Amino acid sequence: MTTPSPLSADELALWHAFKHAAEHVRRRVGEEIAQATGLSDPDYGILTRLDDGAGRLRQQELATSMGWHRSRLSHQLTRMETRGLVQRRDADGGGVVVRLTDAGADAVALARPVHAAAVRRHLLGRVPPATREALLALLQDLAR
Repeated sequence: MTTPSPLSADELALWHAFKHAAEHVRRRVGEEIAQATGLSDPDYGILTRLDDGAGRLRQQELATSMGWHRSRLSHQLTRMETRGLVQRRDADGGGVVVRLTDAGADAVALARPVHAAAVRRHLLGRVPPATREALLALLQDLAR
């Protein structure tokens, strides 16, 4: 088996630009949501998935959608339960169902417009309309 050669300077530059851009946009969007609503990025991710899932999801399904290990999600949900944003209940047939509370629904309703404005400001407004379709296709291909 041959050992791959190290990345070239151009390859490293592209890799670092990709990482830094994604981290920067996510951080800025998360900061705006936190400043306006007090929700962290993980809070927002969980609340929107629950809201989009008719207010409830099985905990394992939620973990999978977040790309998280069960224990990480469990710790996050414990913090969110303490703040009254979600509730967990045993599900029929085993497992746990996570439910959005009224406070959680109110919080996500306040956060969605902040999220939309921040995404437009930090990402969409900086991508020329003529390149959006190509960028979307490339990102979707990379995510496969």
